Amino acid sequence: MGQVKVSINDRSYTVACGDGEENHVRELAAYINKHVTGLAQEVGQVGDARLLLMAGLLVADELSEALQKVKMLEQELENLSSQRASAADRTRQAEDALADVLDEAARRLEDLTRRIEAA
Repeated sequence: MGQVKVSINDRSYTVACGDGEENHVRELAAYINKHVTGLAQEVGQVGDARLLLMAGLLVADELSEALQKVKMLEQELENLSSQRASAADRTRQAEDALADVLDEAARRLEDLTRRIEAA
């Protein structure tokens, strides 16, 4: 199991992580630190716990919005897939109708050819 040292609000923390996940954990910590630093500039140093709580809430809000967008995009994808299937059905029906018309025209041409040859 790996360990990585991260810095949040100028404080170092050692975090355990899976082997190979060290860079990802550093990136996540940098993202949290960006929020904490921004909050500290806005509201001042109100304590690590409160800053981390506020940063956590901001990240949770971002995640909530992202999940809503994903859900909306999944619904849109489902609708588009349904529309595509419906369009494919209409295309097949149109092709079948065209084939019937062409078959009927060919049958009439054959009948006319037979009449002309018989005359």
